[in-house]
Amino acid sequence: MFKRFMIGMITSLLLFVTACSGTDHTGTNDASNGNGNDNGTTEGGQVELRIMWWGDQKRADITNEALKIFQAKHPDIKIVGEFAPSSGYFDKLNTQLASGTAPDIFFLGGNVVDYAKKDVLLNLDPYVGNELNLDGMDETMIEYGRLDGKLQHISAGANARGIVVNQALFEKAGVPLPASDWDWADYVAISKELSDKLGDGFYGTYNFTVDGMDIYLKQRGKQLYDMKNGTLGFAKEDILEWFQYWEKTSASGGVVTPELQVSNPHDDTSKSLLITGKAAMTLLPSNQLAAFQSLTEDPLVLLPVPRGPKGTGVVFESSQGLSGYANTKHPKEVAILMDFWIHDPEAAKILGNDRGVPVTEANRNLLQEGAGPVEEIVYNYTNLVSEATKTEPFDVSYNPPGFAEFSKLAQTTNQEIGFGRKSVEQAVSDFYNGTVRIFESNQ
Repeated sequence: MFKRFMIGMITSLLLFVTACSGTDHTGTNDASNGNGNDNGTTEGGQVELRIMWWGDQKRADITNEALKIFQAKHPDIKIVGEFAPSSGYFDKLNTQLASGTAPDIFFLGGNVVDYAKKDVLLNLDPYVGNELNLDGMDETMIEYGRLDGKLQHISAGANARGIVVNQALFEKAGVPLPASDWDWADYVAISKELSDKLGDGFYGTYNFTVDGMDIYLKQRGKQLYDMKNGTLGFAKEDILEWFQYWEKTSASGGVVTPELQVSNPHDDTSKSLLITGKAAMTLLPSNQLAAFQSLTEDPLVLLPVPRGPKGTGVVFESSQGLSGYANTKHPKEVAILMDFWIHDPEAAKILGNDRGVPVTEANRNLLQEGAGPVEEIVYNYTNLVSEATKTEPFDVSYNPPGFAEFSKLAQTTNQEIGFGRKSVEQAVSDFYNGTVRIFESNQ
């Protein structure tokens, strides 16, 4: 029995190691094992590229499937894939960058600015028009990847934040869905009406002070980070109004309690009250709709964000994308893989909307042709946002340098207000001063 137990343990361990380690699409070993040549080529003469991304097993599976197609079309390039959970991904990447062992290509999100400032990203401009074709790519997505005057990032997917609504709760409360031109005063009133009519234990909305901050600022001609001038894009009084809005909204009723906000985060599919039918609205990126809908029978819909003085403040934004390592020995092959990622129709069908809708119009149209009901909602919404920005343009959204610290500080500030530990004025003053310190220390 002990022998059978040990065999089972060894088998489980092997499966675990396989799931968490690099995926070699040619059946040979990872270059990090010392089987590749110093110039990053295999014994068979193939160029070897390592690529790393974050996500769950589903994302790993579809990414590996797409990479197999790339390798079939480019047999002279061997791909070694690595993935890690989002919680440990950037620690792993940072360690590799510090030791000079980073992958040739790696995925980044809104923190791409931090990496551009470290001078660890490959300048892709020499390959544009040759190995890397940007034709048909949404212009805002191209602009997003241009940092410090150089193209250093290629968006792998696009989304637009919107209000995800549990339609069943609106129907249960007898409240009609709001018009697309609603404003923040409407949002307060509807949230309270939903909560009052649904009764104890039900809430009109989550508090999204932190996630909605840049949108609110854009609606007033400001922004979190002014990339062009390399400065913060807001003053203390600008952000005070936003925190005061949520304090008043919470006081009037209809907002998820601070305790539940912590224990049941709005963006956690395993805990969100939107899925369990206890909260009717929250702010989410459009590419999360499918994951949420798959976990509830209640129909979910996407609505535009309430409008401010200058419009919705919502932009068609990069969900995440690919950057090359500045010290890669194969920059041309890096560019070829990036080109494949954004243009290849077979890859688009496999990758779907997991990282957001495709960044090229051709692949968006391709996927929309076979879209199911949930995907159709996402495409209709992102198309609506893309069209709206032509008449109400907003600057591309970038996270400020030191975003991880900034985000933690913002969440702490929101909780200090929610739990009554600080007044709004004191909390926001401390938040702004802390933000300035974080920003200056990350220049």
